[in-house]
Amino acid sequence: MPFYETVFIARQDATAAQVEALTEGFAGIIAEQGGKVTKKEYWGLRSLTYRIKKNRKGHYMLLNIDASPAAVKEMERNMRISEDVLRLLTVRVEALEEGPSAMLQSRARDDRPRRGDRDDRGPREDRPRDDRPRRDRDAPIAAGEPA
Repeated sequence: MPFYETVFIARQDATAAQVEALTEGFAGIIAEQGGKVTKKEYWGLRSLTYRIKKNRKGHYMLLNIDASPAAVKEMERNMRISEDVLRLLTVRVEALEEGPSAMLQSRARDDRPRRGDRDDRGPREDRPRDDRPRRDRDAPIAAGEPA
């Protein structure tokens, strides 16, 4: 049987447990048709690039499927009927990935320095600026000089 990867986005007001229940329902459809879902990955509640049906965020879920095209088509039909699913994408692949997907791998890498961790010298306000000449604050301001 061919292999498929399906990613769907559920509404933001659904809980993670409701998204899991949706996923189990879709996996049940695949199982009824003689296929199997080899991997389920919950990617979490993430911001959308643009609003979809008045939602700014969505629960992302990945399914790796080993099933016939008819089973995948039936699952997609049920996803389109469901009001909780905002978007879905199914892609046929040559082989299914064994380990965690790229989305989970990028989340696991916490060794990168964060924006605030770049400089150990403290907050920016406490550091002198080296890119402009120093001016004596008590000296009178010249006529053409900005304040």
